[in-house]
Amino acid sequence: MISKRIKQVMQLAAVGVTGYYVGQFNNKKACIDGYVEVDGKRLKSMPGLPIFGTVSAATPYIESGPTRVSQIMKYGFPGLDNVRSYDDFVLSYDRRNRVPHWVFEHLTKAHVEKNDQIDRSKCDFTPDESIHPFFRSQNSDYKGSGYDRGHMAAAGNHKLSQKHVEQTFYLTNMAPQVGEGFNRHAWNQLEKHVRKLTKVYDNVYCCTGPLYLPRKESDGKWYIRYQVIGGNTVAVPTHFYKVVVGKGVDGTLDMEAFVMPNQKIPDETPISSFM
Repeated sequence: MISKRIKQVMQLAAVGVTGYYVGQFNNKKACIDGYVEVDGKRLKSMPGLPIFGTVSAATPYIESGPTRVSQIMKYGFPGLDNVRSYDDFVLSYDRRNRVPHWVFEHLTKAHVEKNDQIDRSKCDFTPDESIHPFFRSQNSDYKGSGYDRGHMAAAGNHKLSQKHVEQTFYLTNMAPQVGEGFNRHAWNQLEKHVRKLTKVYDNVYCCTGPLYLPRKESDGKWYIRYQVIGGNTVAVPTHFYKVVVGKGVDGTLDMEAFVMPNQKIPDETPISSFM
């Protein structure tokens, strides 16, 4: 009798183990096939990085010139977390804080010179739909917050076409900035400084992003504290950085790096004090 029960238990265990591995196989297959099933419903997979093309043995390889991404990222990627490439700049999006990790630009004189075909009034701040809705920031997050939607890749850096300017208004390129005394003044002066460097260097490479720096509190301990705004809890950076590399005609490289606090800065403060 006991041996019969043991046999039944072993049979049930075998069925359970088999079911487990079949389930694991199906889960792996679902991932391989590019979809996820929840409660019997197939969820659409998110698009891959719009950076690199695919290679197939069925398609002959055709060598082409450098892509815009390879020009912008000439000196490498700071990281590969949730990278998004646009027509004239590249960024890594921070899904937790709903602002960029970093934004990369490659500038020449042609990118920043006046273009009468550009109409900034036609540009609207727009969520990037390639980001899952769970991780997007929205215009409503900024409304009434007291913060500006601050560009990381400045609109004035991308005047080659109307589309290039419009893409800088994606909210993936924004972070909350103090308006008066910072975004509209000190930060704007820094952006103008970067554009002036195109008169000195044939190629200017710029990396911009937010920082969340520690501060010593009254108890003598260091803390990282920052505000979040809106229903999507968009992080308000404590500081912003901008690293600029100029490449001369002889191939030499010069670099400047700036860290600016996200606060009102007196007009008479030179941007060189933040280097």
